[in-house]
Amino acid sequence: MEKNILQIFGDNVRKYRLKMQLSQEDFAELANVHRTYVGMIERAEKNITLLNMQKFAKALQITIPDLLKDE
Repeated sequence: MEKNILQIFGDNVRKYRLKMQLSQEDFAELANVHRTYVGMIERAEKNITLLNMQKFAKALQITIPDLLKDE
């Protein structure tokens, strides 16, 4: 089954977050979002806004296109 864009984005957030050895709570603080929001994004339960995509990418020190790659 092909992943949708929310699943790809969430999987990439989790991958890069874990690579930085950050908990969801620590990452949420860096990205200036609520900790439960990070979990919902990683599980593809919520549609992310462009502004929050930018916050996530900045906190992970990567680009938005990196978070959209289907690897």
